[in-house]
Amino acid sequence: MISDWKGTLFLAGLGGLILLFIVAPLAGMLLNTSGSQYVETVADAEVRRSIRLTLLSSFAGVMIFGLAAIPLAYLLARKDFPGKGIVNGVVALPVVIPHSAAGIALMGVVSRNTFLGQAAEGAGITFVGGVAGIVVAMAFVSIPFLVHAARDGFAAVPEKLEKAALNLGASPWRVFFTITLPLAKRQVLTGMTMMWARGLSEFGAVIIIAYHPMVTPILIWERFASFGLSHARPVAAVFMIICLAIFVLMRILSGKKPESRHG
Repeated sequence: MISDWKGTLFLAGLGGLILLFIVAPLAGMLLNTSGSQYVETVADAEVRRSIRLTLLSSFAGVMIFGLAAIPLAYLLARKDFPGKGIVNGVVALPVVIPHSAAGIALMGVVSRNTFLGQAAEGAGITFVGGVAGIVVAMAFVSIPFLVHAARDGFAAVPEKLEKAALNLGASPWRVFFTITLPLAKRQVLTGMTMMWARGLSEFGAVIIIAYHPMVTPILIWERFASFGLSHARPVAAVFMIICLAIFVLMRILSGKKPESRHG
């Protein structure tokens, strides 16, 4: 009994230190920003424009590239094929490589002297120095979060349910949309949320492709480099509060309840 008590105390203390390590810098940033600085920052048109661009660009990346990645996640969960391990590794690469390198790699595909870049320019879409480039950069570095979460969600769906529906005459498409996807919905939505959240914080890949228009991470860095911490901190604090409010709202709307240890 004493041993259990000591072990619990040790784990609680270690967990408390980790929580303090996470919370202390964030709390310090919020508390060291005065009320007048919050008001001035919220009233700053450049800040509002930057935050709006960041939120919408990351969301667009999820809608365009994230939804298109769901079939790949299903394929990785359900099918065995030669090179599957390599495909899994390739999907994880954007998380591993430096994101400035990711931006340079993307430039080799979407710059104005490439086939894709020229085709896009002809269609009125500008990647370099444009919103489209921001969307692509955010999606590139964040899409593994969705693929991995959705893959795990699909893998957790019992195959016998799908086979039973197929034996009863349902088409593969109907099975996917009426059985597999609904049962994996929570993991897929979690992956989409994580992809969107990761896109919000992207700096390295975005700054290579599009310094302007400025997303919020670049605006924070630009103000820090030009004017110092006192000018960058309020922008960071406001952006963090907005992101936190959105995540809390999403959690409330999802209706997710805490899991019980006793079922």
